[in-house]
Amino acid sequence: MNAQYIERIEIDTLWNGHKHIRWDLHPDINILSGVNGVGKSTILNRVIMHLLEIDKMERKNDGVHLTFFPPEAKSIDFDVIRSFDRPMLSSELLNKATDAQLQTELDLQLYHLQRKWLDYQVNLSNRMVELFTSQDPNATEKVQQLAKEKTHFQDIVDELFSETGKTIKRNCNEIFFDSYGETIPPYKLSSGEKQMLIILLTVLIQNKRPCVLFMDEPEVSLHVEWQQRLLDILTDLNPNIQVILTTHSPAVIMNGWSDNVTDVDDIEVK
Repeated sequence: MNAQYIERIEIDTLWNGHKHIRWDLHPDINILSGVNGVGKSTILNRVIMHLLEIDKMERKNDGVHLTFFPPEAKSIDFDVIRSFDRPMLSSELLNKATDAQLQTELDLQLYHLQRKWLDYQVNLSNRMVELFTSQDPNATEKVQQLAKEKTHFQDIVDELFSETGKTIKRNCNEIFFDSYGETIPPYKLSSGEKQMLIILLTVLIQNKRPCVLFMDEPEVSLHVEWQQRLLDILTDLNPNIQVILTTHSPAVIMNGWSDNVTDVDDIEVK
């Protein structure tokens, strides 16, 4: 069975065995802070690699020990957000980028999320049909609630992008934007807009399942107002999400998340 969230992260071989950390997590938001070079990104990457090995059914003695809730769970669903808008230099990535509009790693993430967005809409339609053909006396109400989830996501994006005059075109199966009468694909957005859209799409298509979202310095390219609202929006789109992130930005924690901040020095086992 899959876990609902991670209760504890323990790594006893950090920095070639010179550092041992033990981090007790909140079920919802977990923010790792500390000066550059202290190991924040390394901790996230070690946990992500460990989870990938679990997914492949490979068990290695990598020094990473995760405690799940409930304790009998053996794995957990997770997503990883990479924030940097670098040009695609890898030949492997370039071979996947069949569309000439794909120039950066964020573009490639958006390309894959477009496919998942289509799947999300198909699954949503199937769930609505199942409800309509069921004997559930509350079928109409439940269908309306399902439709509201998609609309709510679109409303959030429209509100966030309103300052630059962009709105989602709601009559398209794929995601396109209307920008002062011109239809533009998501690859034409600014780096900050691409990054925010990637984060929101990733969380939406989790379908409110228990899931861990790893983010390394998500404030990159996001202006301050978006940083302040980010965590509230994520928990709104998926109340069952557990977020584990690193940040240098005070704005990310300003909306009541200061109790969820942990300094790397505080989780080191002396």
